[in-house]
Amino acid sequence: MVRNKVEDLNNILFEQLERLNDDSLDLDNELKRATGISKISNNIIESMNLVYKATKLNADMTGEFKTPEMLEVKNENKTESKNN
Repeated sequence: MVRNKVEDLNNILFEQLERLNDDSLDLDNELKRATGISKISNNIIESMNLVYKATKLNADMTGEFKTPEMLEVKNENKTESKNN
């Protein structure tokens, strides 16, 4: 079961952006951290893009489409409204 999803990556990237904007933190250390996060994020995005392309190719060839779990985005508003 995939534990990390696209929304998790977005959250991490925005958290890092907020840290870079925090004047109380050591900018040099945060820039090093941001550089590492950026490099890893780019690899993850490239991997997700490959999964998407393979899924699309399969859908084009077979007519069947199933969103890969790693690309799913939860819609919490719809989930909450179903439970109420």
